[in-house]
Amino acid sequence: MAGDFAKNCARIRSKAAGFLLHPVTFALLPAISLGVFWMGGDKALIVVTLLIPIVYLVLGGKEAFRSTLSASHASNGLTDRGGFENAVNETFLRARETTLTSAIFRIEVDDFEDLAERYGQAASDTVIARVGERLIAVLRDNDIISQTGDARFSICLHPTRQLDLELCIQLAGRMQLALEEPISLDGSSIYITSSVGFCQHSRIRSGSSENWILAANAALREAQNHGPSTIRAYSEEMKQRSQTRAELREEVSNALETGQILPWFQPQISTDTGLVTGFEALARWQHPERGMISPADFLPAIEQAGMLERLAEVMMFHACNALKEWDASGVIVPKVGVNFAGPELRNPRLVEKVKWELDRFDLAPDRLTVEVLETVVAGAPDDVITRNINGLGQLGCSIDLDDFGTGHASIASIRRFSVSRIKIDRSFVMKADRDPEQQRMISAILTMAERLNVQTLAEGVETVGEHALLAQLGCEHVQGFGIGKPMPFDQTIEWIAAHNAKLKDVPRIIGNRTG
Repeated sequence: MAGDFAKNCARIRSKAAGFLLHPVTFALLPAISLGVFWMGGDKALIVVTLLIPIVYLVLGGKEAFRSTLSASHASNGLTDRGGFENAVNETFLRARETTLTSAIFRIEVDDFEDLAERYGQAASDTVIARVGERLIAVLRDNDIISQTGDARFSICLHPTRQLDLELCIQLAGRMQLALEEPISLDGSSIYITSSVGFCQHSRIRSGSSENWILAANAALREAQNHGPSTIRAYSEEMKQRSQTRAELREEVSNALETGQILPWFQPQISTDTGLVTGFEALARWQHPERGMISPADFLPAIEQAGMLERLAEVMMFHACNALKEWDASGVIVPKVGVNFAGPELRNPRLVEKVKWELDRFDLAPDRLTVEVLETVVAGAPDDVITRNINGLGQLGCSIDLDDFGTGHASIASIRRFSVSRIKIDRSFVMKADRDPEQQRMISAILTMAERLNVQTLAEGVETVGEHALLAQLGCEHVQGFGIGKPMPFDQTIEWIAAHNAKLKDVPRIIGNRTG
């Protein structure tokens, strides 16, 4: 009986709400007000004027919310940002007061800026429209989805009884697979990947809907920090890491100026002679309180602080100083490599700055190797980047194409940028001595390099077997933990002496070189 009574009350309330929200009701309000005034005077009109909003809020509040939410859906099926935030708050409160649960997902297209530069704004708009359509197709009708950035979508799942971590990961995977299907555009196919971060309601029960959204944001950032096409679930440890990164952003400027961030040097050796052919300068941060901070943590902080160019200046100064110290100590280190990223390469005065630094230390330009990521060369770089890379090559610096095989650099771009050496990415080197497919890939790269008269260096060499295979295939230089780990400058001279001493007992490996 009690259940029937409750259902009847709900039915009456729904009908009353429907009547209140009906357009005819609003059209009759002036006539109703006039009739009340005629029948009861000023007092009656005041009473009715006060009662109508109260009755509307009591009976029609939820219905009004649903109507507003429905109205916030655009013709493309997406909810606007305001409607999404309202839905998140409603879902958060409902899940907290019941046994139901939910989750917020943030999904963003990887490298969207590169896509827009390569295909144009109109094409990128079409891609994002397709992304929205595919996400809608994957989700349920009552899940809420909104575009909350140029290439970012936010999803709030309709409350449900069961939604564990495994189900969330499966849903995130389905969304990624849907977006990875080729997108047809003007007769060609565009392929994209996406990063996903999500937060289950159970992870944030004691907070607020705003905190829930922020937690999903943190999960997305964590996914993006670990590379394309990655999924991450929110955790308290992630919150701590996010706070740490924010603190690091505030400290990087002081760290660069006070010598906390310095280069550590990783050796590169010849597979023919075994002798040291150079070092790569790699940034390391020795924090006075936190100790050694991982480059994976502080390099994004430097980039977000807009200080990559200052980092390159610090690295180049200490690299040049190291060359002078090695020369003074009588050890032979032909050159040192310094990494240059997009912001430095876009500086119109870069060639002038590098020349000034070399002159300052009285060093020949061929002692400095400029390392440029393959993705920078492959991404149709602007005129300033092109001029700078070629200008540094004409100055006499060696140009290394870093992480070769991870981007899409063409043979034409290798020639256009006067590349001296390509650095084969460690993903090709790993377990190459046991994987025939890896060996064929490396052989193809080495053959191409030989035809182009470009030297080669393999990164990430960790075992004797990998080292021996690369030497036999004809790769000229190797670098990796199997050769030597990055070390502070004051350990390099001792390492070189110990390495040269070992060479006397090592048999020479004859490679596949043809000339």
